[in-house]
Amino acid sequence: MHRPRGEKIWFIPDGYIPETSSGQLISHESICVLNTASEDALLKITIFFEERDPLEEMMVVVGARRTKHIRTSSLHKEGTPIPVGVPYAIELESDIPVVVQYSRLDSTQAENTLMSVIAYPIK
Repeated sequence: MHRPRGEKIWFIPDGYIPETSSGQLISHESICVLNTASEDALLKITIFFEERDPLEEMMVVVGARRTKHIRTSSLHKEGTPIPVGVPYAIELESDIPVVVQYSRLDSTQAENTLMSVIAYPIK
């Protein structure tokens, strides 16, 4: 039996999907989740905006003893995706402890930028 590691609640305050890309790489962001437990993790993701209501309760499963890279552009609530070119923040709740990292590839210009940080955990 492998025990879960990490935390159940995570925050990523700086989200942004660029409107354009250059070259062959597409600008994108990913929520990277590691589940070390012997059971699947059920994630509930909420997206907060500056000037509109949140997109709430987008559900994702991360398999037992697996990792999952969730492109934020793939998330949607009842057909409504996260809009491009609009700042947002992420709250991720899991039913078991997981570890969360956030990555952004910005290819809006020829000199690509990759950023990756650990999300903010709540104990």
